[in-house]
Amino acid sequence: MSGARRISGMRLERVLPYVQVMPLAAVLLLFLVVPLVFVGLLSFWEFDDIQYYPSFTLANYQELFASPLTWKLMADTITFTAVVWLLTVLIGFTCSYFLTFHIRTLRVQILLLLICTIPFWTSNVIRMISWIPFLGKQGVFNQGLIAVGVIDQPLEFLLYSDFAVIVCYVNLFTLFMIVPIFNSMVKIDLSIIEAARDAGANSWNILTNIIIPLSRSGIVLGTIFVVTLVMGDFFVVKIMSGSQSANVVSAMKNEIDQLYYPPAAASAMLLILIVVLMITLVLRIVDVRRELVQ
Repeated sequence: MSGARRISGMRLERVLPYVQVMPLAAVLLLFLVVPLVFVGLLSFWEFDDIQYYPSFTLANYQELFASPLTWKLMADTITFTAVVWLLTVLIGFTCSYFLTFHIRTLRVQILLLLICTIPFWTSNVIRMISWIPFLGKQGVFNQGLIAVGVIDQPLEFLLYSDFAVIVCYVNLFTLFMIVPIFNSMVKIDLSIIEAARDAGANSWNILTNIIIPLSRSGIVLGTIFVVTLVMGDFFVVKIMSGSQSANVVSAMKNEIDQLYYPPAAASAMLLILIVVLMITLVLRIVDVRRELVQ
């Protein structure tokens, strides 16, 4: 009898994890997988510039890859993503390093980290639009430079340009890099650093051989957040560039507004594929699961 109970208990232990994950799996299946399947199917439908028909064709993808505009928009999207990623990594790593190794009190660390979240108490739209009176020709920054005699004429590239887009992206998404890097960096055992100093290592050796390698999981998680957010956005590009710049999502938005659903679906599938490949490459370089377990 005890043997039967033991066997049933073992079976229950094996089945229980699957039962626990079923609600989340059902939600992901219903709200993520199913819509993506429909978008993928729609990308193969026929489209004659007026109507679309439930049929199978590769014309949407052929037109997409044959258009020079597609490659230009994709290059602009990847450029925005790469520049924003680099800046957010530098800022996020620097802030995390300061909080971890220069602020010794945990309470002060948490307080300063919470201060970093203050801009998130307002919506992204308000935070984005607030840059317009600051960077404009008659904005605070230009007027300040003129007042101290640094420049004679307002700097025109500050607003409605790629520069403004990148500044806004960095402002919106840097926190998504700070939090995971800080979470990884705060777990570093300080005795390792002390041992390295006793062995004759300088600050640069400690940074490159200890701190950066042990912070890789946070950098990778922050990278995933920033890359997906930048590549999936079009509103910041449209507003902050004054509609002078565009990316892949902007083109998709225009196609959707014109009811060109199959071409827009093809663009969406291409963008999803590129993002998945980028994230897969990052995860192949760093095993995040193993890093987080350690």
